[in-house]
Amino acid sequence: MTSSQEELLPGTRRALLHRIAVAQAEGRAPSLVAAVARGGQAVWHGARTSVDGHGPDENVQYRIGSITKTFTAVLVMRLRDDGLLDLGDPLEKHLPGTGAGEATIAELLAHTAGLAAESPGPWWERTPGTLRPELSDVLGEQPLLHPVGRRHHYSNPGYTVLGALVAELRGDPWEEVLRSEILEPLGLHRTSAQPQAPHAGGWAVHPWADAMLPEPLEDLGRMAPAGQLWSTTGDLARFAAFLAAGDDRVLSAASVREMRTPAAPAEAADVLDGATYGLGLQIQRRDGRLLVGHSGSLPGFLANLTLSVEDDVAAVVLANCTSGPLLGAVGADLVRIVAEAEPRIPEPWRPLPEVDPVVLELAGQWYWGTNAFGLRVTADGLLAFGPLTGSGRRSRFRSNGDGSWTGLEGYFAGELLQPVRRTDGSLSHLDLGSFVFTRQPYDPEAPVPGGVDPEGWRGIG
Repeated sequence: MTSSQEELLPGTRRALLHRIAVAQAEGRAPSLVAAVARGGQAVWHGARTSVDGHGPDENVQYRIGSITKTFTAVLVMRLRDDGLLDLGDPLEKHLPGTGAGEATIAELLAHTAGLAAESPGPWWERTPGTLRPELSDVLGEQPLLHPVGRRHHYSNPGYTVLGALVAELRGDPWEEVLRSEILEPLGLHRTSAQPQAPHAGGWAVHPWADAMLPEPLEDLGRMAPAGQLWSTTGDLARFAAFLAAGDDRVLSAASVREMRTPAAPAEAADVLDGATYGLGLQIQRRDGRLLVGHSGSLPGFLANLTLSVEDDVAAVVLANCTSGPLLGAVGADLVRIVAEAEPRIPEPWRPLPEVDPVVLELAGQWYWGTNAFGLRVTADGLLAFGPLTGSGRRSRFRSNGDGSWTGLEGYFAGELLQPVRRTDGSLSHLDLGSFVFTRQPYDPEAPVPGGVDPEGWRGIG
């Protein structure tokens, strides 16, 4: 991916620079770098630093902490797509003896497996991984704090287990599988488990004075799949483009979309914040748009990747300090600045190359009782079905090839839509999960459950 500063308007570029300048100054970060991607490529890079002279660019490595989890999740999804596991499989089926074997692979991905947030023993992020050589050292004697599947409880040990699962089923260390299955195909040549020059040093900034202290750089050992990686804004911009559209060399668009779909029960505070979790991705609603991505932190470093699929804009922000700038807010603001200043230009409308008259006959207005719905044939060959006014149950439907259709999302996800015809072949009604949809409200010629009063519609007199 090449970076072109000219692809954004000057006013937009200045607004982006202003936002990261404020973040670096107010957050007192030794350095802060950022990138924005649009249309599958980087279109802006900016940096602010406390050091005079040349500032860090898109090729300088920073530690990205828990953004590593998204890479690990991609590896697990590849195992699923290759038929080596099912997301509903209990961990015990593939990695026995952990003490957390009743949790499913999907629950581990979504942080709903009930595992502890941290590893027992000394602070794992500031101590050598050699202190935790085995999974039992990471999980402890009582791995489960909560009932499996009941609540979202973020767990670093959970992703350590997933990394061990990848190594077990692939027959190679997690780091080698990561390199061959993600980094090399996507061209992420500046992403690695160990720092490679040029890279930033990690610092702690005194909370009450403008003074700094170097942070230790530990190899996390077994915990690596939860937070080991180093990367650059250039590489993470490429990775963000992959998370938006997929890449058949790594994961299909459908599998990446599955990762971006909420998979964890939200707590009350999460509902108020508009936040939830998918399969290795954080999901939030902010500024009226749906954002996916992940944050990361380790002593000395902060990281954030934020993506708006609808706006086709992604932002990456990295800093080399333990705390200070709120990079999640910065990333969301960078996306908003570009999305509002230079909104996505839609592709030209084009008619379908061919029209199936049997499918076209389904299009138009339908009624469930007295509720009006519209059914539209979309350019991608799906059916879009939903209420004509207000909010309500809506979904897209995929053809099953036999005249029936299966719902893809919402209330009707997985439900069967079947056009029902009369003996003469004419279209009578739609059966959607036992609901009867008719061309007229309570059509007396359709098999409306409970029947229709023979006297029909009437006034009050």
